[in-house]
Amino acid sequence: MTRIIALMMCMAAVAAGARDMRDFAQVARFEQANMELNMQRNDGKRVVLMGNSITEHWVEMHPAFFADNRLIGRGISGQTSQEMLVRFRTDVINLKPKVVVICAGTNDIAENAGPYREDNTVGNIETMLMMAKQSKIKVVLASVPPCDHYVWRHDVANVPEKVASLNLRLQALAKKYKATWLDYFTPLVADDGRALNPAYGEDGVHPNLAGYAIMEQTLLPVLKKLR
Repeated sequence: MTRIIALMMCMAAVAAGARDMRDFAQVARFEQANMELNMQRNDGKRVVLMGNSITEHWVEMHPAFFADNRLIGRGISGQTSQEMLVRFRTDVINLKPKVVVICAGTNDIAENAGPYREDNTVGNIETMLMMAKQSKIKVVLASVPPCDHYVWRHDVANVPEKVASLNLRLQALAKKYKATWLDYFTPLVADDGRALNPAYGEDGVHPNLAGYAIMEQTLLPVLKKLR
């Protein structure tokens, strides 16, 4: 009997894993929220923040900022640009926002979904820009925030150099597609010009409330011009 129960538990775990793989980009994560949002009147001034844990934690830590400024958070922890691209239509395009703020790339560098290839990351983000442009959605493309190591991936080398290189290419993308470039890196970086300022985040990757306050001060003037 014990073996049968263990086998059933193992099969259940495999099935759960299969379900996860079928929705590896977590397209269903915001399905209900998106449905409810689209049942409401669209005032033509919607702003969606598409991102990873940096965006998700922002919503969790300072929900009033999103509510007061009518921002829609669509961040999922751990996601790479590839996963964001897969859900870009459901979590951005279909919501018919006026503006999308894209913050992506740090988890690519962290190799969350395999070896980091800068060209692939840039290509994924460029495709998001193309989709937004085709749908007449204004794009704010954010820099990757400063980081010199990943607490969950100590084996990833040359992180600051990869962040700097990717940010240069993303800034060029913004210019190419006439998107607005949003520099989170400069106000958040430590004196060494590489790491996240410890006053703005304890783990070297994710901002704390003080860090998010800096990001808010950086973002709001940009949105005021675009809305």
